[in-house]
Amino acid sequence: MQKIRELLKQEADAILSIPVTEAFYRATDLIYRHVNQQKGKLICSGMGKAGQIAQNMATTFSSTGTPAVFLHPSDAQHGDLGIIRENDLLLLISNSGKTREIIELVILAENLNGILPLIVISGDPSSELAGKADVLLHTGSPEEICPLKLTPTTSTTTMTVIGDILVVLQMEKIGFTVKDYARRHHGGYLGHKSRTHIENEDNKGTHGGSNH
Repeated sequence: MQKIRELLKQEADAILSIPVTEAFYRATDLIYRHVNQQKGKLICSGMGKAGQIAQNMATTFSSTGTPAVFLHPSDAQHGDLGIIRENDLLLLISNSGKTREIIELVILAENLNGILPLIVISGDPSSELAGKADVLLHTGSPEEICPLKLTPTTSTTTMTVIGDILVVLQMEKIGFTVKDYARRHHGGYLGHKSRTHIENEDNKGTHGGSNH
């Protein structure tokens, strides 16, 4: 049990060590301008475990009012790059900031549509990818809790949390409501929960406005 507590503490400490900077707000403003004002979309990408996190970010952004898609960097080299348009922006995740496929994606995107705004989540602020970023969100470079210090564990935790923060800040910026949420979630428990919340609020309003 003590070992498990120690691992949990290391993960929690890594989250609390994420640098809190204005970069979060700059990223939020950049996404808002290109997606919510210019009607572009957020292109999220990463390789391996980082790619799985990028995919989750894309679906979470989309479900909360900010259209986003996941673009696999390898598939981009085989035609999927065509999904990128001029008002889009990129959100790229690489712990090392040296992932070849991600750096190539930046170059390929520039060749197709010119230089696109780039948000990078990375553990190495001095890396090549970080140097290309308009906004860099640093994970704090936590040590992996993997006994080999190799397997993405703590680093992916911080990446996921950074994505969650961006989503929440964006929801607040666009004034995303429960009704907005319900329109995007027809099925499942969350769809039912959001519609029930709306019905309860409507009933409160009806009863509150009646004379007894």
